[in-house]
Amino acid sequence: MSPTDTPIRVLLADDQLLVRASFAMLVESAPDMRVTGQAADGAEAIDLARATDPHVVVMDLRMPVLDGVEATRRIAADPALSGVRVLALTTYDTDEDVIAALRAGASGFLVKDIRPAELLDAIRTVASGESLLSPGPTARLIARVLSTPQTPELPDAFGPSGLTERERQVLTLVARGLNNTEIADSLGLSPLTAKTHVSRMMGKLRVRDRAQLVIIAYESGLIVPGTHPQS
Repeated sequence: MSPTDTPIRVLLADDQLLVRASFAMLVESAPDMRVTGQAADGAEAIDLARATDPHVVVMDLRMPVLDGVEATRRIAADPALSGVRVLALTTYDTDEDVIAALRAGASGFLVKDIRPAELLDAIRTVASGESLLSPGPTARLIARVLSTPQTPELPDAFGPSGLTERERQVLTLVARGLNNTEIADSLGLSPLTAKTHVSRMMGKLRVRDRAQLVIIAYESGLIVPGTHPQS
């Protein structure tokens, strides 16, 4: 699904009516967007996503009935919703929820007190197929949460026989927040070749977008938690 020729369809999911109403007014004020529905809980968000076919679901992670993380997981796992992207809403004091949402398939996250223009830009970014990740707060957040020892749960394809050396190089740069053009410049590739490498990795590792590639880079040890990679 592409928002290129039509307004970006946005579904808002938050249990606070005032928040939903404020976001709805903001989204509707943008000439390239429209609100397809408003959900008060995760279960309603899934139902409305199936009914209205949005490009982006702006999903609060703390909701009744079904929380935003589980709702994100179900949306990401539904073949009928393969074109739907989730933008998680959270606060910086719920680190584990953010990581859980990214693992579940969210394309990025926002704090609730984000500036209006930044919210609209974030929706456009996610709707275009990119992830809302950068070497700033997101990378530090992932590093901090994943610094707790655990047994990584990685796709079987990840390993010497799964990714080529070049793909591992590209994955490292993705985890550092570089976009395709920056990856191409860093490795002496064309932007199209860099994009192809990213797409192939996503296929091999069975992930939806770059956000999950970042998680895999940390969990696999390719990026060491606590090093706070910079671009």
